Amino acid sequence: MSKKSVNKVVLAYSGGLDTSVILKWLEDEYDCEVVTFTADLGQGEELEPARIKAEKYGVKEIYIEDLQEEFVRDFVYPMFRANTVYEGEYLLGTSIARPLIAKRLVEIAAETGADAVSHGATGKGNDQVRFELGSYALNPGIQIIAPWREWDLSSRESLLQYAEAAGIEIEKKHNKSPYSMDANMLHISYEGGELEDPWTEADESMWLRTVSPEQAPDEPTYLVLEYEKGDIVAIDGERMTPAQILRRLNEEAGAHGVGRVDLVENRYVGMKNRGCYETPGGTVMLKAHRGMESLTLDREVAHLKDELMPRYAKIIYNGYWWSPERRMLQEMIDASQERVNGEVRVKLFKGNVFVVGRRSETHSLFDEKIVTFEDDEGAYNQGDAEGFIKLNALRLRIAGDRSQ
Repeated sequence: MSKKSVNKVVLAYSGGLDTSVILKWLEDEYDCEVVTFTADLGQGEELEPARIKAEKYGVKEIYIEDLQEEFVRDFVYPMFRANTVYEGEYLLGTSIARPLIAKRLVEIAAETGADAVSHGATGKGNDQVRFELGSYALNPGIQIIAPWREWDLSSRESLLQYAEAAGIEIEKKHNKSPYSMDANMLHISYEGGELEDPWTEADESMWLRTVSPEQAPDEPTYLVLEYEKGDIVAIDGERMTPAQILRRLNEEAGAHGVGRVDLVENRYVGMKNRGCYETPGGTVMLKAHRGMESLTLDREVAHLKDELMPRYAKIIYNGYWWSPERRMLQEMIDASQERVNGEVRVKLFKGNVFVVGRRSETHSLFDEKIVTFEDDEGAYNQGDAEGFIKLNALRLRIAGDRSQ
């Protein structure tokens, strides 16, 4: 990329050390105007300081946007319709936020006449892939600047030195976390520090959204979740927006120590990485959704979804949210949810979430007359099972004869 071809760039900006240095670096190295974009995805931080910092550094076009509802409605909810889990444990809290950020970066570039977009992801992680695949999918001609792959600043100390030389004011936090963290309404992730040794247990003080299961209340909390077409629309009879629902589930589940995960995952770029995640509301959503589907989905549809889910999860984890294969799978998944309507009752207790009840007045496939252990009054002829078993045993009997 020719630096002379870039006149204006949209930067995904948090106001922290990395992106503050990137802002100045872009101006110096590319001699370009910088537009900052800060997304509120429910991370729980005050975002006005990012505006103040950007103004102080002379940025003329500053975007700070509340995307919480769009994030949950258009990204989190569709993902949970598929019961998505990566490598058996990770609920994709970071992965699912990147497509929305990429979308807005590209849209703001079009609105402001920018030539390029830029991000603060390093050259070692997955986020560089996610941001850039999304950007290219939505605007094939966009230019992307990834400073961590260009500059010679290779450590936090070198960033601090650059900041000092450039007159960038860096806030010194007295109780700064030793971890690299990413937060949004769905989760918080923790990496680095003591976690780089996969044998070392995470310190209890690290966890911010959940109490220790050992310290959780001795009495459980029960919630009734109402579903329409695979999405939660109400809790205990109170209808809420998707973001309000996730926020409420985070509070209720976090208070009972639900949603902690400590894992070693396989990054798309090829390395293994140890991460800890808190996803209290999402853990409830996954469990409850499977409970609702167990009552309303046809067996073969449910099994087919389970077979496709790992592929769908890998698509999201690797950054292909905007790909044709994800869109195709999403259409199939969404079609399967037409009958996923009803209510699920969950019990939260000591780090666990249990489905303890499920019902659907309109789409339940559970027939008590057929399944009962009592007299079914002819609803099911047990004698039919003999032919069913013999037909399914045919290949086994033939193979058994040949092996004798």
